[in-house]
Order: sequence, then C-alpha cells, then structure tokens
Amino acid sequence: MASLLTGMGLAPGDRVSVQVDKSPGNLWLFLGVLRAGLVYHPLNTAYTDEEMAFFLEDAAPSLLVCDPAREEALAKLCALTGVPHLHTLDAEGGGSLPEALAGCAEHFDPAPRDSGDLAALVYSSGTTGRPKGVMLSHGNLASNATVLVDLWGFSRDDCLLHALPVYHVHGLFVALGCVFMAGASMRWLPGFDTDEVLAQLPQSTSMMGVPTFYTRLLNRPTFDAAACAHMRLFVSGSAPLLPETFTAFEQRTGHTILERYGMTETGMNTSNPLKGARRAGTVGPSLPGVEVRVCGENGATLPTGEVGDLQVRGPNVFIGYWNLPEKTAAEFTDDGFFMTGDKALIDAEGYVSIVGRSKDMVITGGLNVYPREIELLIDALPGVLESAVIGLPDADFGECVAAVVVGTGLAELSEEVVREAVGDSAARFKVPKRVFFVEELPRNAMGKVRKDLLRERYGGGS
Repeated sequence: MASLLTGMGLAPGDRVSVQVDKSPGNLWLFLGVLRAGLVYHPLNTAYTDEEMAFFLEDAAPSLLVCDPAREEALAKLCALTGVPHLHTLDAEGGGSLPEALAGCAEHFDPAPRDSGDLAALVYSSGTTGRPKGVMLSHGNLASNATVLVDLWGFSRDDCLLHALPVYHVHGLFVALGCVFMAGASMRWLPGFDTDEVLAQLPQSTSMMGVPTFYTRLLNRPTFDAAACAHMRLFVSGSAPLLPETFTAFEQRTGHTILERYGMTETGMNTSNPLKGARRAGTVGPSLPGVEVRVCGENGATLPTGEVGDLQVRGPNVFIGYWNLPEKTAAEFTDDGFFMTGDKALIDAEGYVSIVGRSKDMVITGGLNVYPREIELLIDALPGVLESAVIGLPDADFGECVAAVVVGTGLAELSEEVVREAVGDSAARFKVPKRVFFVEELPRNAMGKVRKDLLRERYGGGS
C-alpha cells in the first residue's frame, strides 16, 4: 500500500482523506499511509456531500479514498476542490484501490519520521460551526499507545473485540494502538451488533466501547457473568458513563467497567486503574507522563475538590489546529497547558470527575455534535427567527440532539420540516431527534441564551 501511494507521486506530509466503511482494507490503508510518511485523514461515512466539500477544500488532500457507490458525486467534488487523485474501496475489499495494488512492490522501507511530524488530521467541529483540523503527530500516537498498553495490561495473549468505528480517535488510535503495540489480536466487527458481540465475547479477552454498547448489552437477558467468563477488561469512553450503568453492569457480570477520559486533541488523559478502585462517575487519575489541573476564571489552580476548567499537558497533546495558528494559541496557556473546555474537579486521591462541558458539545452515541453547526442550518430556514440546540438525556445514546426553535410566523414550521432540512446538509447522527417550538429563548442579563434552563425544561423525559 505504501508503495502504491508513493508511486502515485504522494510525498511525506501529503494528506490522504478516507471515507469508507470499516474493513481490513481500510486498516491496510491506514498503516500504509503511516509507513509512507503521509497524513491519514479519516472521515465519518455519514458525512454529506456538502460536509465533504468543506473537508476536501480545507485539508487539501492529494488522494481521496471513498466507497464505490459515492465515486461519481465525490469525483465532482474532487474536481471542484483540486484533489488530484481518487480511488475506491468497499467493505468487501473491492474497488480501484486494491486493484491498483497488483504489481506494486511488497517491500517498502518506512519513510523517516520524527516524533513531531504529522501522522493524522482528525476534524473536530467548532462552536462557530467551522470544523477544526486536529493535527496529531507520530509522537502523540506512540506515547499514548505505549502508556495504555502498560496501564491496561495488554499483551500478546489479548484478543480485542473491536466493534468501534475507525474514523474516530477511540476506535482508530486507542483500540488499534493497544493491539498493535502489544502484538495482540482482534475480532474485527464492521460495527456494533448486539447479537454478534454476544457471539464473539467467549473468544475475546477485552472490549472497548461507548456507553451505548453497554446499555444495549444489559438489555439482553442472556448477557450475564457466564457470557463474560473469558473477558478480562471492558473499557468505556467517548461519552459519560452513567453511574447506574456502571453499577448494573457490575451486578450482572461481576466485571467493573474501566472508564477513561480523552479528547480528539489529546488522545487519552486519565483512566481508572486496572488494579485498584474504579469509581463510578469518575474517569480516574491522570495517565503517567500527563499532567492535569483544574483552574478558576483567573487562571489560578483551584484547591482539591473545587470545580473549574480542566487543563492538560503532556506528550499526548496535539501540535495544533490545521491552518489556524491564532485558534491554536488561544487554546493553550502560557505554560503549555491545553484548555479542554470541560468543567471538572480532582479529589484528594487524584481522581478526576467531569461535571460539565463549557463548550456546549453534545455527545450522542460517542459522536460529537457541536450545536452551532446545527443552529446555523436551522436558522437559515424560512420562518425561523432563531434556534438553540441542546443535548437531552437518552437511555440508548447517552444524549440525543434536540432543537428549540423560535418562529417568525411568516412560514409554516414543523418538527418534520426542521429535521428534514438538517438531514439534507448534515450527517444523520446530527439531526435533532426532538424539536420544540417556543415564543422566545431564555436569556441572561448579557443576552446569552440560557441553555442550562432549556435542558432543565425539556430534559425530564427520555
């Protein structure tokens, strides 16, 4: 794969954008990109053409790899955005990319890379609605994976049940990093299917998932201690794990879920211990080599147990936002700590508890939705004066996207109209599951929308 990519004229540092279904071929592509010194740019398969146009223009890749079913539409986008190469890859391993491998050299000396060189570009939408490219270096990925292998006890004897997507940091860098660095094996599922996961548990030793995975397993009466008899570790992340899920899982299976905390910009920052107390509602102490602190509005570190802004520093922290030097500088303190945007407290034993998100992000099924992006789509509709997008509790997804809309009275609005309009431009997981219509939005003295009041008002039901 690396031979093919370099033979196409791609040089170290060039981006390879990838929007394909999870498959072994996708995995070989990821490894080939790294071996050739290129930059891997994974994209959610649910992204629409409109969303893809932005990513291709901003990342300026030298190659886009997509599903054959989308080749015609994306070929037009490549022409418009100046992407010189387009290949296809499907879930079964077919497409123009694997076909082009025939005749390529089977040996390729890895391109020399330093720890500070770019390895991946992963986009994380911003509160302004403009996605930001998170630049992750080889050092970022290697340091995090090395620490996690030791911290979570991975070895060649492990078999990871991999049901996560691989366009996301959790499935791509955390899960794969632990397997590769430990020389372990995987059971590689195209996605999370409860029946298939239950069938594979007896042949697996570990699993990483979002809270939704665990709530769905608990909904099956056959999921019990016997079903988990071969397992040594369940890890949860990408979204908050409810304490009731933590407790129910332990009572049903005898296993205590290990919850950890990370971000696209940092990989993993904290983790409950493999050996030691795993506490419900906390994400554990900081990883070895990673510093965390909680600061007040004046930037001073707060005393133990007080809630403030969580900041992190370490070799895991990204090297900056793609083409956004001012934004990068604004997100770091003078002494090099990254301001996560999360509200947290740290107890006397160093355990971190995330108590809120100052950036209003909604995490649904482990995927990030930034309200401003959806609000801009809704506000553009005829008959809409303004809107506020919030996250509401959801038994299956942890949170669901909900929209509160103020109409002008000049056009007919309905929940269906709003949902369809968002769905035309945004990925399906971003479409509001509920739409509420109000006369006005609650605001504070400064005129800012009180989303906390909206969450209280509409969050009583599931």
